[in-house]
Amino acid sequence: MKWLITGCNGQLGSCLQDKLKLREGDDFRALDSDLLDITDESAVKAEITSYKPDVVINAAAYTAVDKAESEEEIATRVNAHAPGILARACEEAGIWFVHVSTDYVFDGNATVAYREEDPVSPCSVYGSSKLKGEDLVSESCRRHLIVRTAWVFSEYGGNFVKTMLRLAQERDRLSVVADQFGCPTYAGDIADCLLRLVLLAQNGKTEAGIYHFSGDLAVSWWSFTREIHAMAVSKGMLDKAPLLEAIPTSAYPTAAQRPAFSVLDCAKLEAIGIRPSDWRRGLSHVLDCARK
Repeated sequence: MKWLITGCNGQLGSCLQDKLKLREGDDFRALDSDLLDITDESAVKAEITSYKPDVVINAAAYTAVDKAESEEEIATRVNAHAPGILARACEEAGIWFVHVSTDYVFDGNATVAYREEDPVSPCSVYGSSKLKGEDLVSESCRRHLIVRTAWVFSEYGGNFVKTMLRLAQERDRLSVVADQFGCPTYAGDIADCLLRLVLLAQNGKTEAGIYHFSGDLAVSWWSFTREIHAMAVSKGMLDKAPLLEAIPTSAYPTAAQRPAFSVLDCAKLEAIGIRPSDWRRGLSHVLDCARK
């Protein structure tokens, strides 16, 4: 198998490379924006024609949620137009295209976990740009797999886990939003999910379409922070956990509106043997990496 990975320096792109390095007989090419401008259709087609991958996984995205409110054009170019370009190129080459999307395509007004077929209604520019990307991919490539995920963290790059660990080392008291709920997801588990899903699709054991993959336990940002600090204390990374004040979203205003409830129902993937991310195990691994 030959895999072409875009967004290779991000959390997911880095974890995908780690997983693919362990697979005997597979070859992969991992590219960042310096090596491939995914908004350039001719460059994308030339890369696919030259490398001849069996599958393309798009791990690239514009993820600055608040900044997207004032940079709608670039967010839409990267999160919508580029996936459409990649999807069209994969359709022409007759190969599978995997695109990663987000829980932010939902408005967060639900009270039960969102299923793939539930109505979408993003409440931010970022969410809207990702939804446009989903639509373009679905329209442009028959062999498409769109995987929505949420609250991604890993040992790579900047993320919520690393921020909360750093703040705990600097402060005795922290205020964290307690009325937004979702499922933390370890990027290494997302990588495993994507690789398995592609093989199932190629073997005719699942179909093209949208899938949900996220952590196995829903929590608030406050609860997630408490778990991060408790685990860090147990590993000797903190002498003690800081005092956590639970605050409402209204007390922490941001440029972009976040969905208050964005828990994803992962039953569709579970039915084909792919279980949700054990995010506490992933968190333990990330903290162990930070300790080295």
